[in-house]
Amino acid sequence: MRIDDEAVLWSASPADRAGRPLLVLLHGYNSHEGDLFGLTPYLPLEPAVASLRAPIPTGYGHAWFPLLAQGAEFAMAGAEEATAAVLDWLDRAVPEGTPVGLLGFSQGGAIALELLRHAPERFAFAVSLAGFSLPGERPGDRRLAELAPPAFWGRGTLDEVIPAASVARTQEWLPAHTTLDQRVYEGLGHSVSDRELGDVRAFLAGRYAD
Repeated sequence: MRIDDEAVLWSASPADRAGRPLLVLLHGYNSHEGDLFGLTPYLPLEPAVASLRAPIPTGYGHAWFPLLAQGAEFAMAGAEEATAAVLDWLDRAVPEGTPVGLLGFSQGGAIALELLRHAPERFAFAVSLAGFSLPGERPGDRRLAELAPPAFWGRGTLDEVIPAASVARTQEWLPAHTTLDQRVYEGLGHSVSDRELGDVRAFLAGRYAD
């Protein structure tokens, strides 16, 4: 499994992103790299932005891993491969020492958390929008809890896509492993609202002001 280098959308040329922090965007299930990239004009200007295409083709887009409903072990194996693929992409595409933040939606939000768990030293923060933590333990969980990097988790009260069990698991896991900024939006379904986007922008601005 490999990230397609040619499909990555960048907000800046190689010369313009030199020396800047990087924000990696991870789209949701059955979507594509152009989806979250549309948020770029509303995000802080400090980081260069790279939007990745998930490696598994689906009917209308791409996925990071099979749905949990298709079998937890099957989904977990796919998520581990996708996480390794993103880490491999970072190794070949991003200069060593570049501060890297993560922003994912739904399945992409789950992969953002998986990346924290597999390489806790590598990432400055994670934003998970309508995302969730996957079950089980990872070798990096203990170190992640020690570092407790900033994390933003936003979800809507009317989101019927993410199962209640996944929400409950994430509510328990995130505060134990990150410095959590949790936001719940009344009346929001499986999407991102203008209010949530404003909160995300403020969260990111705080990270780049440090």
